Amino acid sequence: MAEVFLNGGRHKVDAKGRVSIPSGFRSVLSDCDPNWTEGLPPQFYIVFGDTRRDYLECFTVEAMDEVITKIKAMPRGSKNRKILEFVYFQGSQKMSVDDTGRIVLSQKLRDRIGLTGEAEFVAAGDTFQIWHPDKFAEFAEDQTSALEELPPDMDVAELLDGIDL
Repeated sequence: MAEVFLNGGRHKVDAKGRVSIPSGFRSVLSDCDPNWTEGLPPQFYIVFGDTRRDYLECFTVEAMDEVITKIKAMPRGSKNRKILEFVYFQGSQKMSVDDTGRIVLSQKLRDRIGLTGEAEFVAAGDTFQIWHPDKFAEFAEDQTSALEELPPDMDVAELLDGIDL
């Protein structure tokens, strides 16, 4: 099983859109980039085609390869394939992490989620997300409320019950 992204953090975005990726994310990006070798920058994909989302979704090369394989298996010209092609092909950008652990978010990407001075990096298992900090705070509050709605004696791990692998 591939590594997963854990935790995250808030990082400054400079005027040119340069931002450091959390150090714990960098090893996952390297490990999940089949073309990566020592001395080369790890690569990943930023997906921004689903305009209903308040964040940029970042996929490792391996995770994106899995998505591409699934899309290519769908009937050519089908409505669902066209939607997914728009979201994942037209609405994506391949990125490289520089030797200082930074990426450059284009103005288009920053405008897409309203980023200015800081970005919130959020782990999501085999992907990670980049949020405007205020929007993430709202989302985190909603998730906390959802947790509080669960029975107090319930272990959240019970939500995994019934999942077949």
